[in-house]
Amino acid sequence: MNDKPYTSPQVDDEADVLEDSGCSLVLYNDDVHTFDYVIKALVDICRHTEEQAEQCAILVHCHGSCTVKHGAYSDLLPMHTALLDKQLTSEIQE
Repeated sequence: MNDKPYTSPQVDDEADVLEDSGCSLVLYNDDVHTFDYVIKALVDICRHTEEQAEQCAILVHCHGSCTVKHGAYSDLLPMHTALLDKQLTSEIQE
């Protein structure tokens, strides 16, 4: 008897699609900027709602980093540069 669980091919295909969905813009914690500063930057630069930006700021504070945006590298690059211009630490991960 085979002890391996059955995995449908459709689920595997869906996982491949998720993996190929693009890049992530990750924001890192620092000890310099206030929550309000980070929230405003996320609203202005990443077009987050106030609530989204606040949740991201809390995650960055508690966990050290948070993915703030997903998308194509070319779409994330201007946001990454703008965050850096505001002295916030971010990177684009593929």
